[in-house]
Amino acid sequence: MSLHLLGVRHHGPGSARSVERALDELQPSIVLVESPAETTSAFAWVGDEGLLPPVALLGHVVDEPHRAVFAPLASFSPEWCAIRWANHHGVAVEAIDLPLATTLAAGRDDDQIIRGDAPVDPLGALAAAAGEPDAERWWDDVIEHRGDGVPAFDAVAEAMAAVRSGTVPSASEARREAHMRKRIRAALKEGHDVVVVVCGAWHVPALDVTGTAGAPTTMAAPTATADAATLRGLPKVKVAVSWVPWTHERLASATGYGAGVRSPGWYDHVFRYPGPEGVARFFVDAATVLRAADMPASPDHLIAATRLADTLATMRGRPRPGLDEVLDAADTVMGGLPLVRRRLVVGSSIGTVPDGAPQVPLARDLAQRQRSVRLRPDADERVVELDLRTPNGLRRSHLIHQLNAIGVPWGTLEAGRGSSGTFRETWRLVWRPEWSIRVIEFAGHGTTVEQAAGNRLTDRARDADSLVDIARALDQALLAALPDAIDPIVHVLATRAANDPDIGQLMAALAPLAEAQRYGDVRSTDARAIESVFDGLVVRVLAGLAPACASLDDDAAAVMVERMSRMQHALSLVDHRARERAFPEVLAQLADAKGHGRVQGRASRLLHDSGHWVSRRVEQRLGRALSPGTPPPAGAAFVEGFLAGSGTVLVHDAELRAVVDRWLSSLTGTAFDETVPLLRRTFGSFEAAERRQLGRLIAGAEREPAAGFGPDVDEARMWQALVTVRHMLGLPEANR
Repeated sequence: MSLHLLGVRHHGPGSARSVERALDELQPSIVLVESPAETTSAFAWVGDEGLLPPVALLGHVVDEPHRAVFAPLASFSPEWCAIRWANHHGVAVEAIDLPLATTLAAGRDDDQIIRGDAPVDPLGALAAAAGEPDAERWWDDVIEHRGDGVPAFDAVAEAMAAVRSGTVPSASEARREAHMRKRIRAALKEGHDVVVVVCGAWHVPALDVTGTAGAPTTMAAPTATADAATLRGLPKVKVAVSWVPWTHERLASATGYGAGVRSPGWYDHVFRYPGPEGVARFFVDAATVLRAADMPASPDHLIAATRLADTLATMRGRPRPGLDEVLDAADTVMGGLPLVRRRLVVGSSIGTVPDGAPQVPLARDLAQRQRSVRLRPDADERVVELDLRTPNGLRRSHLIHQLNAIGVPWGTLEAGRGSSGTFRETWRLVWRPEWSIRVIEFAGHGTTVEQAAGNRLTDRARDADSLVDIARALDQALLAALPDAIDPIVHVLATRAANDPDIGQLMAALAPLAEAQRYGDVRSTDARAIESVFDGLVVRVLAGLAPACASLDDDAAAVMVERMSRMQHALSLVDHRARERAFPEVLAQLADAKGHGRVQGRASRLLHDSGHWVSRRVEQRLGRALSPGTPPPAGAAFVEGFLAGSGTVLVHDAELRAVVDRWLSSLTGTAFDETVPLLRRTFGSFEAAERRQLGRLIAGAEREPAAGFGPDVDEARMWQALVTVRHMLGLPEANR
């Protein structure tokens, strides 16, 4: 019997090639891999054509899914190569690290990625001994750009023994190594002729239970009795393991992953193209990336960059061009270095997991839905335009909204209904592997994305602190096409609205409800269920709005005027009958009653904009507010409420403009000092073009003419367009 310890760097391409070469040479009867013990059953999928790295083994506590850890694997990970080799050759393969049942019971932080740094930096120590300040560069030269097989591991074992000499393992590290030694002894006891262990190089000196594996070490492994004592009485929890897609970006050390590498995309390239031709091939890939971005990259560039990389390696005393030489050459000859770094050095690959692999039902349904709508999760950020009039565009929209409802923000809505078009949505999509945990967290809400999203929104509505949150949950249920969630949320909304005395909250809930009513038919969903709730809220607001505005301070008045504007917009959006008479009557009462000037001014402006008050009446009310008998601060508050957000009315109404101008001119110096802060805030909110127009008009110049169409307009075609526009707006045809 013989024991061979292959000490690797996790995600090292040279280590991976050395592992493959050593396994071919040693022909073991069992391969033991540093991975949590429960992952052994998942190893059977490595080599399946549907399981494409980068992927990760996700372990989580069954009763508390947020307590989870990842074990990422890439095509250039030595562990992946060892497992794949064993499966291909029909050799037993086993995970021997401390079980997740114990690791996750120890109360470690959530959302971990297992395999962290050693207590000391072994690469840094070895590089320093070799006179190289850059540990990554030293390791790449010595190990990762090579792949020498068994001799490389003998050298690694000797080096790590020297680095570990005199160190004391932490409690968690001692438990892990004790469990690995226990499983190694068991494999030897079972009679395996050749036992190969693939583990982090740091652990090699501590795992030599025979004293004959690799180079001589300066530390003796604890006895089986001591290891049993270390492992006795450890807490345990029930865990589950599944495969999830991973990305090269998440393998990068910049993400905080302890066993990460600076350049996973480069390591993947080095693994696929290990020889001298790899450098030239990298520049070919770089040229492809640059050309796709409309940047120049000719064959001459490729030749010059390859030669320059070789020259830089020689000048710097390196055995072959490394990443630094390749990037320096690319930047000098080809340019576009940030793009090359992002796409090729870090990389944007994302793995795939087959349907039959261990997954929770919700994750499996999500993968099937993504395939059915032809919307693949991608680590690269991209913008997707959806036309909701097409079946697949609508299905895609429903899926993204459902995931957002669950708490998986795969897409961010850039534009859509209410902004750039009723039937179009613009989404910015990017997939993050850690969202796999969220999918598992909410697996208890349902076995399908639709079911989980509906239950999640219903729970959110029941637990909401305000009517606005309930209304938003209802709006999201309509956007996500979740009919089973609509009735329960409407019931919650109606119950809370009937008992909520806060008029402001009732007003704030109108806007999302109006959105849901107005645009429900666009998505082929039934929004009629919320009409009665909306009507009931309007009745209560109209009855209580005037008393609610009776005594407001400045901050409360600022909030109220915005709610008044949003209420007018909500009523207009659904063409509610209250906008014809009931709401204008309440606004007229607010405009003429005693109260805060901003509320009076906003009520007057809303009546003016809706056409219920003619300009003459608005001028009279404005004149009264700005009369000498009104304190200047009160007049300024009225002006702010009337004008805030838009100065168009002053640009187009000379009489109103003259009233404001005369009032400002009549203020004493002291009164002007009191009111100027409010006025600056008011006029500062105008668009730049509005301020420019007002300046010209006050100075006595004519208003800037609107841009025309030139003298060559085809009048017949113009009238045809106007007829179409009037039909779209529901207006009668006009005579020429």
